[in-house]
Amino acid sequence: MNEKTIIVTDSSCDLSADYIKESGVYVIPFTYNLDGNDYIDDFGQTVTYEEFYDRIRNGSMPTTSQITTFTFENTFKELAQQGYSIIYIGFSSALSSTFNNAIMAKRNLLEEDPSIDLTIIDSKSASVGLGAIVYYAAEMLKEGKSKDEIVEWVENNKLKVFHQFTVDSLEHLKRGGRLSAASAAIGTLLDIKPFLIVDDEGKLEVIKKIRGRKKSIKTLLELLKANIINPEEQTIFINHGDCLEDAEYLKDMLLKEVKVKDVMINYVGPIIGTHTGPGMLCMVFLGSDRNIK
Repeated sequence: MNEKTIIVTDSSCDLSADYIKESGVYVIPFTYNLDGNDYIDDFGQTVTYEEFYDRIRNGSMPTTSQITTFTFENTFKELAQQGYSIIYIGFSSALSSTFNNAIMAKRNLLEEDPSIDLTIIDSKSASVGLGAIVYYAAEMLKEGKSKDEIVEWVENNKLKVFHQFTVDSLEHLKRGGRLSAASAAIGTLLDIKPFLIVDDEGKLEVIKKIRGRKKSIKTLLELLKANIINPEEQTIFINHGDCLEDAEYLKDMLLKEVKVKDVMINYVGPIIGTHTGPGMLCMVFLGSDRNIK
């Protein structure tokens, strides 16, 4: 079996551009439309994260497009021609049809060339929840683990990736079809901060309605403390929708109360940020499962 393995994901993973560069992970970009112009999601290089969120605050309503089957086919074919065994870890199939396009691309490619070594994994995850899975897979690759070992670990652990996040408003999630109007209605209540997780199916679920921003941030830490396993071995991921002060505040609280290996802070990029809006704050870690303790 070809052991020249490459980890491939898409730009909804919300890892930092610096990490992507140094890790060797190959990222297929989504595209988005902002004020009538199409952009490739290039981790804030063309349109900075700050500008993206400022435009939303000023009334812009960006939209996102799926990665096409054609794009997947071209990418996978090119990597296979370079001699790679490919592990593609994709955005939750419950939140986007992009994953199904990757499956279709694989089917088409294998009809053309059955020797292509391509594994496609539905992460059942979103944003830096997907990013965390990609991160651990890339670390395993650096350690010399085989493709089979990495795939097995991801499949056995992807539903242990605990996503929790709070948003300032559910309006963006409702508009993007990620939540029903009924679920979103709670966001209109006075100073109620919706608190969400990603469930085992890879869908969004509102689990709490918390009064006040500070309390909603503290709830992120409380749930981590109740659900995390082996914290001293873990990198904790904190991502934000242009609210760096809140992310730093959460990190400071975390480091005072829990001994962890590392904390990575990054922006929520435009693909997820379109649907969550400014003020989204997310914390991702490994638990025994995704059920709230």
